[in-house]
Amino acid sequence: MNRFELIKRNAYELVTDEQIKNLCDSNHSPTAYVGYEPSGTIHMGHVLTVNKLIDLQNAGFKITVLIADLHAYLNQKGTIEEIQKTAIYNKECFTALGLTQKNTKYVFGRDFQLGPEYMLNVLKLARNTTLNRAKRSMDEVSRDSQNPYVSQMIYPLMQAVDIAMLGVDVAVGGIDQRKIHMLAREGLSSIGFKPPLCIHLPILIGLDGTKMSSSKRNDLSIDDTPEEMQRKINKAYCPEGIIEDNPILQLFKYHIALRYNTLVIERPSKFGGDIEYVDYDSLERDFAARKLHPQDVKKSAAKYMVEMFEPVRKLLKT
Repeated sequence: MNRFELIKRNAYELVTDEQIKNLCDSNHSPTAYVGYEPSGTIHMGHVLTVNKLIDLQNAGFKITVLIADLHAYLNQKGTIEEIQKTAIYNKECFTALGLTQKNTKYVFGRDFQLGPEYMLNVLKLARNTTLNRAKRSMDEVSRDSQNPYVSQMIYPLMQAVDIAMLGVDVAVGGIDQRKIHMLAREGLSSIGFKPPLCIHLPILIGLDGTKMSSSKRNDLSIDDTPEEMQRKINKAYCPEGIIEDNPILQLFKYHIALRYNTLVIERPSKFGGDIEYVDYDSLERDFAARKLHPQDVKKSAAKYMVEMFEPVRKLLKT
């Protein structure tokens, strides 16, 4: 897999393919960032972007992770004190998932977002952004999109200025970040900064086949015990032969296959015994052909996910 293929793997879209390919082909040492609101536990949505950041590192990118504590405060995620405590916990989790401080630069929002230059750029961008545009850009990520606070209108402007002040080439995020990234692409040039390139990742569905939500407990989180993880996966939606919107296959495609060179589906000997795959596509084809039983795929997925999260559990115990 070449450099560009690695960057594009499992992405929903690149903005734009041609510009990112040109960046890869240049002599420039590329940089990318993702911002995480410190709120609650780390779940599979976070891990999806961590996986992409690791891909980018392997493609030669320097990575910055913004722990966006002030963004979380603006988005009604808790008090400053609560958010700062969560921010430290989140950083430890990301480190354990593979974004070690040796290869990743961590920045807290409060470290630079209260400076005069930063705030002046936010005000400049505010002069060039309509209220409707700011509101639309927050629709997917706002805590209360039906009755937003003024603070939530400042949020997308700050996120755009983050990209400028951190000096990164590429902004990474879920497709729910697209409107904010497009605001940054269009708005930053008006205040003297280059527009970012973007990598958008899909929003995966919950284990029950509906929208993922921690309130519905249909996701996997780092705080889950191995027993809880196994129980959730065992109960998950996984219709035989169906590929589309199958959360168990999504675990293999977007998480397990990226961290394991061989995928082993364990089966009783009376059903043919264990079967190995060298890539996800082969596994998917056999599942579609009903050569794999959903329960065997679930059991193997649970084993991999428990093993994958073991370094995080060890870190959190220390």
